[in-house]
Amino acid sequence: MSDIFKGFEQLLELAKALEEKAEAGELRTNIQINARSLSSIPRQGNIPSGIGVSRMRTEAGEAGGATAAPSEDVVMTPPPSGDCAVSDRGTSAPLSDVGGLSEVLQELRELVEIPLKRPDDRGTSAPLSDVGGLSEVLQELRELVEIPLKRPDLLAKLGLEPPRGVLLVGPPGTGKTLTARGLAQELGVNYIAIVGPEVMGKYYGEAEARLRGIFEKAAKAAPCIVFIDEIDSLAPDRSKVEGEVEKRLVAQLLGLMDGFAQTKGVIILAATNRPDHLDPALRRPGRFDREVQFRVPDRNGRLEILTILTRTMPLEASVDLAIVADLTVGMVGADLKAVCQQAAYSALRRQVPSLQGAIPEDMTLSQADFLQALKEVKPSVLRSVEVESPNVAWDQIGGLDDIKRTLQESVEGALLYPELYQRTGAKAPRGILLWGPPGTGKTLLAKAVASQARANFIAVNGPELLSRWVGAAEQEVRELFAKARQAAPCVIFIDEIDTLVPIRGKFNGDSGVSDRVVGQLLTELDGLQECLNVLLIGATNRPDAIDPALLRAGRLDLQLKVDLPDLQTRLAILKVHNDDRPLASVDLTNWATQTEGWNGADLALLSNQAALEAIRRYRAAGSTNPSSIHIFTDDFLAAYQLLSKQRQSV
Repeated sequence: MSDIFKGFEQLLELAKALEEKAEAGELRTNIQINARSLSSIPRQGNIPSGIGVSRMRTEAGEAGGATAAPSEDVVMTPPPSGDCAVSDRGTSAPLSDVGGLSEVLQELRELVEIPLKRPDDRGTSAPLSDVGGLSEVLQELRELVEIPLKRPDLLAKLGLEPPRGVLLVGPPGTGKTLTARGLAQELGVNYIAIVGPEVMGKYYGEAEARLRGIFEKAAKAAPCIVFIDEIDSLAPDRSKVEGEVEKRLVAQLLGLMDGFAQTKGVIILAATNRPDHLDPALRRPGRFDREVQFRVPDRNGRLEILTILTRTMPLEASVDLAIVADLTVGMVGADLKAVCQQAAYSALRRQVPSLQGAIPEDMTLSQADFLQALKEVKPSVLRSVEVESPNVAWDQIGGLDDIKRTLQESVEGALLYPELYQRTGAKAPRGILLWGPPGTGKTLLAKAVASQARANFIAVNGPELLSRWVGAAEQEVRELFAKARQAAPCVIFIDEIDTLVPIRGKFNGDSGVSDRVVGQLLTELDGLQECLNVLLIGATNRPDAIDPALLRAGRLDLQLKVDLPDLQTRLAILKVHNDDRPLASVDLTNWATQTEGWNGADLALLSNQAALEAIRRYRAAGSTNPSSIHIFTDDFLAAYQLLSKQRQSV
């Protein structure tokens, strides 16, 4: 046993010697020595260093924001240099040796090189005047936070108890954390900010001790605001977690908030974008008394945010932020900031082609820079269901004038003419069903809506939402509509909707999943939770297979039949598909007459097949001038005969 203790003492002496040499700079190796206590017993009753961010007032009452001194627990020696340096050139290469990535390298230079050369020294906190689009929320927060901290005597006269906690709820990027920091800076009170996972520890009882220490520190520093970001990770629902640590931590937090009843001048602010994952015991009066909703900003809120973000940007006179606000439907504050940054990078790329060249004295942002940024930045809430918007214009769809007008009015009517809808009491339809034979243009109409409408667009196929796990399909439907509500105005397009919502009771071997999905979709469209500015468009060629409850008014209000095209519609379709092709003496009216009973997909195939026949004839003739190729009537005739035989065989 004595040999063991002797070896341990020698190990301690060696560690101490290495530490002294590292501090003196005598070691020529790139190492890190951790000089924390070797005891495995965790420290109790205090807050470990590095947990949270605090800003305490000085004795004069000023809110200090001094930078923290470097930690003494970690000693880092400089990297090796001179003869002792080890060359690792074999693992790296200059950018000139990287080929085929010119656009990627240019973008990486803009994102990395410029911020490194010209760092931004501004702090992460901002005054409330820099928080836009949240005037009602800020007014409510001032009443809940400023009066108890600054004028508690007003509450005492009315016999009111100050709120102990306020829960900030909203989608990511709406300004919850920014508002909490700005509120503490505006009021000039002490401020302690922690992120949920920072409290967790590896030792038994360490997390609870850290949480107790933070609350003790706040009680001594009153008036004080304690801000807990991502509280859903700190206090999840105890009925849904299996770990004992999380359950003990939730119980500790509940006890601490109840113990604050006699503590004056301390308010807990917490932020989350997943309120349903919080423990229900926290969301009662006496703990988190009020829940403040941070919603996606409307048009006026987006304009206010854009005005704040572009205050220091040199904008040209042609920049109209009102137009940009109209085009940023569904974007939150973080998305708008990304739009402004991307516009600035576009202007930089346009005016400074190379960072090694001369930099102009005056650089400005134009309206074209913002329009280009809007093509690259999409609402963050839709990134998980983001689809590439097809470039299909309304005039590229031949015929179907009534259906196109109905879709345009349903999607954009309430946005473009809100005063008319308000005056007449009209409401936009909840849902539209496009049904008809295959190939008549139902999906193409949805693509035009996605490309041309001034609304966000989510496209899914019916079978994509189904899953083998019990309850997963219903959850997918709920999350789909939740994202659409956050990004409203939004259009949800479900192709082959008959596979998702068949008639209930028809299938007995699927464990009832189809019936539950139908019920979930019915409640989303016309349930207790109002679904504003969300339009559902479904497409099917089997309307008889859809559950009748979905076809009533208030759900799929309009049911538009996309039938086989008539003569005028067939002629319009042929003109659309042959407008940019070199036709020579081809009578499209004649072919529109001969294609009675053909759908739009057949007519598109006829035009394409005629072009292929012309290419085959051109290559057989041995011609070498591409400008001399033309499509003749014989090409259409050969394509017509081929497709007619194909239709008869099928």
